[in-house]
Amino acid sequence: METEASPFETSEMLARFLGSTPLLPESWKLCGRSNVMAPQGFLTDEVGGVTYVAFSGVQSIDGLDPFFGSLVPLSAVSGVSPFSGGGDGGMFSAFQKQGDENSAMVDAGLLHLFLAIYHTPVFQNQMFEIMKKRKPVVFTGHSLGGAIAALSSLWLLSYLQSISSPPSVICFTFGSPLIGNQSLSKAIQQQRLSGNFCHLVSKFDLLPRLLFAPLSPIITHLHILLKSWHLTMNSPFFIRDLGTQLTEHEKFELFHFILGCVDSIARSPEVMTNRSSFVPFGNFMFCSDDGAICIDDISAIVRMLHLTFASGSPSLCIDDHLEYESYVEKINLQFLNRSEEELCESNTYEAGVTLASQSISSGHEHMVRPVKDCLKTARRIGRTPNLQSARLAICLSKFAPLRAQIEWYKASCDKSDDQLGYYDSFKLRGPSKRDFKVVMNTIKLGEFWDSVIGMLENNQLPHDFHKRAKWVYASQSYKLLVEPLDIAEYYKNGDHRKNGHYLKGGRHTRYTVFDKWWQERERDRFGDTDGYSRRSKFASLTQDSCFWAKVEEAREWLENVRSERDPRRLAGLWAGIEKFENYAKGLVERKEVSIDVLARNSSYMVWVEELRVLKLHFQQFSTQIPGGLDRKVVP
Repeated sequence: METEASPFETSEMLARFLGSTPLLPESWKLCGRSNVMAPQGFLTDEVGGVTYVAFSGVQSIDGLDPFFGSLVPLSAVSGVSPFSGGGDGGMFSAFQKQGDENSAMVDAGLLHLFLAIYHTPVFQNQMFEIMKKRKPVVFTGHSLGGAIAALSSLWLLSYLQSISSPPSVICFTFGSPLIGNQSLSKAIQQQRLSGNFCHLVSKFDLLPRLLFAPLSPIITHLHILLKSWHLTMNSPFFIRDLGTQLTEHEKFELFHFILGCVDSIARSPEVMTNRSSFVPFGNFMFCSDDGAICIDDISAIVRMLHLTFASGSPSLCIDDHLEYESYVEKINLQFLNRSEEELCESNTYEAGVTLASQSISSGHEHMVRPVKDCLKTARRIGRTPNLQSARLAICLSKFAPLRAQIEWYKASCDKSDDQLGYYDSFKLRGPSKRDFKVVMNTIKLGEFWDSVIGMLENNQLPHDFHKRAKWVYASQSYKLLVEPLDIAEYYKNGDHRKNGHYLKGGRHTRYTVFDKWWQERERDRFGDTDGYSRRSKFASLTQDSCFWAKVEEAREWLENVRSERDPRRLAGLWAGIEKFENYAKGLVERKEVSIDVLARNSSYMVWVEELRVLKLHFQQFSTQIPGGLDRKVVP
């Protein structure tokens, strides 16, 4: 029977790590300074080789942004980034899916605050300097500043996907409101970036729960409260109760209105699937006078937000927003004050839950049992990520014979007297037991790799799984071997007539995922250089798995040239033909193709011969053909 690590291990390890490093104290220290010294701005500092960027929680002395509480799609800010790495999707391209109706959305008011800082020359210059240094970056912020820190982290993490050897980025927020919907939370999880965010939430703080409630009934209360908080946070001596204060009755109304909304969400979590509902993401560290616990399960986070808030009071829900300095100082005591016996016992799941629930429920004995039950719901179902990875490695080895049979099929096609090669033999195949077996093998391998991607997107595998050499090379090898067969099947069935060519309407998502894995690994290994040494013999598999799809498009262009009479369209066709001709020639010269590409009767070699004949035919009409078409043709 498998021996499994504690399902509570991830949260416990994160809390211990943060309690034993200066990351949290340094983050909070700069947050406090930014609240006083940089209202509506940010401060930076470098400590121990780490760059800290703290956004002030004092963002508006006049109260809330009028759009606060309303969600807008991330695509609303596409194309505004002055940085070149954001891709075609804009500033947050990594978290957007083209044509996705359930788009990632963020709070409009918080996005407005972020963009107001983002577009300043000071921020742009600081970000360029930070990226130039390539040192770890911590974005942090208290209150509304925490939300700006989270959005800054999302922007930079999206941008860094196009950069070689990017710096590590982590975000700590203190009492921050939620910033986005379920689609955003899911996109962050699918990008394996949940671990980059740690949100510290005190037991009774109102602000992290606020956006579970509609704001219009309490907007007057919130304006008064936010002004009071900002005056205190901006005070060098942290003087409380500055400016107009809420009456006891108003505090009571505010507390119970928000509690009712949080209770409703906790009892009916399916409400969060609504695209206009706010949903947590990342790790949540719940703080108390006796320490902290970490949770990364969304349902458990919501329940804990409710349970801890329900044990508070109208005054505590307001005062606790200003107590994070005290909680940060005490977090490490949760571990430093434990006896050796307790720490040893915490390696079991039950003991770990007990110790954590005691820390967060201290002084509220009635909370211990509900908190324990809540923490147990956060337990991972099934194996831990590392055991899942080990199981998949065993499964991969069991699929090796299927791959070997396809490799044998390719070898036999390449040696066949008909000189069709691997791709065309499969495309032109008739009914045979051998070909049917290859088809079934491709289906089974595809199902296996789809299950791997599904587990990765659902956080069931280690966070760096997609960067591990074993899996990057296995997926790349699978793609180079099997995708040509998928392309052949696509054109054999005539799917291109209904859906367009393969690259536009037929390519499976798994191949684009594997492209990304491979590109990221090659970028990390070689930086911005190509990193390839010259081959002495042809590759066993063509290094562009979509090569045959490009051949099929080039064949259509060549056919259309024969009948096209419009000069402009004809010029476009010849431009496409010449571009592919040069690309293919380069692959052949670098020996990055398999020998099946050069088989006498392969689609590519037939295309090369047809192009040669067509050029000869058109030589008498050379004025109609763009210059350069009389160059030597591959091979």
